[in-house]
Amino acid sequence: MSQKTLPLSHSGMAALADTLPTPFHLYDEEAIRQQIRAFKEAFSWVPDFKNYYAVKACPNPAIIKIMAEEGFGADCSSYPELLLARDAGMRGEDIMFTSNDTPASEYVAAKELDAVINLDDITHIDFLNEVAGFPELISFRYNPGSGRTGNAIIGNPVEAKYGVREDQLIECYRKAQEKGATRFGLHTMVASNELEGSYIVETARMLFTKALEIHQNTGIIVEFVNLGGGIGIPYSLDQEAMDLEAVSRDIRALYERMIVPSALAGLNIVFECGRMVTGPFGYLVSRVLHVTSKYKEYVGLDASMANLMRPALYGAYHHITVVNKEEAVKDHVYDVTGSLCENNDKFAIDRTLPSIEEGDVVVIHDTGAHGHAMGFNYNSKLRSAEYLLKSDGEVQMIRRAETIDDLFATLKF
Repeated sequence: MSQKTLPLSHSGMAALADTLPTPFHLYDEEAIRQQIRAFKEAFSWVPDFKNYYAVKACPNPAIIKIMAEEGFGADCSSYPELLLARDAGMRGEDIMFTSNDTPASEYVAAKELDAVINLDDITHIDFLNEVAGFPELISFRYNPGSGRTGNAIIGNPVEAKYGVREDQLIECYRKAQEKGATRFGLHTMVASNELEGSYIVETARMLFTKALEIHQNTGIIVEFVNLGGGIGIPYSLDQEAMDLEAVSRDIRALYERMIVPSALAGLNIVFECGRMVTGPFGYLVSRVLHVTSKYKEYVGLDASMANLMRPALYGAYHHITVVNKEEAVKDHVYDVTGSLCENNDKFAIDRTLPSIEEGDVVVIHDTGAHGHAMGFNYNSKLRSAEYLLKSDGEVQMIRRAETIDDLFATLKF
């Protein structure tokens, strides 16, 4: 069983909601830093372990700067994400650029930053060489096809638009070597929000095997394998967080058996996790506008799926805390909704909660990744502010709320 706690006391959360306009996202800096350090400690045996934080999870400079300060890199998939990493002080091999259907200008930008470029397709070798020149260090994203089953969220690799085919992988490394590359990495991404540790271990086994095959066929020494992201978080109370220590031990056993005796001894292992780093430590704070009775009972919030679309998009569960009612009996069943003109604008369906009244403060948990980042402006909704609960207890605005002028700034009247 996982526990869902607030970053402040109930009275503290209520006071914050009275001080700041709701809705807003709040992130717990100290908890994020502790999570980073635990991840690093679990894999401290790896020669030069690094997690490249998936910037898409929470693309805010204050969050990316925390990653840089703690020794993490940045996994970027667009030019603005590259700029966020650069402006957080990251350079060179602190940045992994993994994208697909990539415009020339973004390859140029990644090359200028000396980022590690992770190519998605064999045709991109010539394209990169033409538009930006070929880098010394190159990586390829491997799609195992029918050789591996993706997890429930990622789906069947055969259906995925991402990555180099099994039968093209060796040729990619040969072609890259011909273009002048002298250093090489290998990447895959076959899981998303995975809680079963053995899945990550088997991903390591797959990449170790492919790295050895690449060496046997080409003589190339792969410097690192990137196991991708995909480590999940326990959104619901009946789930448990992945045991990183156990995963690390099992990967280490594979490493010592497969890699240490080989020509690849010293192979580095990296990840690109975003969700498990910040996800559990973000909160969407909202206020109840209306409590209504139709054919069902509804709680209407001042937040909507424009602030958090995972429940509407995936049917995802997010735990809900009603502030200052932690001891109240949960004897009411509600749909918790927003105000968009879409019937799937719901944070919860048939959720058992205490009796709720207009004006109550509601906290939606686990929004520190793919929360604010996936926001949008349908119904001309304005995107909310983001705040960082600093390690010293100060609450700092790290993104102001949008205004009407922001929304209309790109329009021609």
